[in-house]
Amino acid sequence: MTDDLSVPARRARTPARERALLSLLAALTEGLPRHLADEAACRFDPELHTGPDAFTEEPAEERAAREQVAREVCADCPVRVSCLFYALDARPAEGVLAGLTPADIAALTAPESAASTSPLEVA
Repeated sequence: MTDDLSVPARRARTPARERALLSLLAALTEGLPRHLADEAACRFDPELHTGPDAFTEEPAEERAAREQVAREVCADCPVRVSCLFYALDARPAEGVLAGLTPADIAALTAPESAASTSPLEVA
């Protein structure tokens, strides 16, 4: 097993693939005000943020590498804060929005549970 988490090379873009990528972009930016979606850094490579289509299995290592690169793209995005507000409201089931995965968003918004209480707080 290698520790290389680089993103694998992208497949060639055909007209059908271009339509699929535009569909991914539409899904990723659905609900965002149009001016924000037009300025978002993810508009250049929506598959990076959403992952492959539903019919393609993505190995865990590739997913981790893709999500890390997506986080880096989000870090420099001019609409990251607006995207974060959208993500907190929409609670996406997949993808990377504002540099956060759905699990990250859930962790940010989860109420503190008994499981997160330290033993010292209980005693």
